Amino acid sequence: MAFTEWSLEGVEAVNCNCTCGCPCQFNQSPTHGHCRAYTFVRVDRGRFGDVPLDGLAFGFLAAWPGPIHHGNGTFQAVVDARADEHQRAALETIAHGRETDVGSLVLQVFATTVTNLLPTIHAPIEFECDLDARTARLRVPGIVDGTVAPIRNPVTGAPHSVRITLPKGFEYTTAEVGAGRASSSAAVAFDFVDTHAHLARVHWGTHGVVR
Repeated sequence: MAFTEWSLEGVEAVNCNCTCGCPCQFNQSPTHGHCRAYTFVRVDRGRFGDVPLDGLAFGFLAAWPGPIHHGNGTFQAVVDARADEHQRAALETIAHGRETDVGSLVLQVFATTVTNLLPTIHAPIEFECDLDARTARLRVPGIVDGTVAPIRNPVTGAPHSVRITLPKGFEYTTAEVGAGRASSSAAVAFDFVDTHAHLARVHWGTHGVVR
């Protein structure tokens, strides 16, 4: 059966418990042997079938007891409260990695590693992101608060510009690396202080990353 054709363009912010740079980006084991993270996306332009997604946001909180590819993950999607019934269903489908070619996109890959899929949260999402400045601000009331800032030179305090380029990556092509601080007391709880974060412009669709 053919998938529903969908596509979105926007920006994402990611913060995890690894040290800045995140070994996972280089096919290495996570810094502490396990993974906790959030990812949120602001959709600038998007459509799921005939459902428009422009201007909405969505994301997820996730945790794995070991490296992600070892599985047994816990995953909880968060969908913008402004979305109507059809938009909520569409964003949840995308977040859960459905209607997407196997192995082509980070969300579909993550879905294969999850054994504990928690109910989707519908809540207001406050999300600001400036790729050039390498800054972001995220707030989902009662769920997660986070910021991303540039990595700082330990001697001068000057912002340190670092990029990761993955020409065949299943999440992004180029990401700006920063340091994140975030806390969550939700089912996937965490408390990050100056841990790995990255910001990227993304173009995703049914068939994976669009380049």
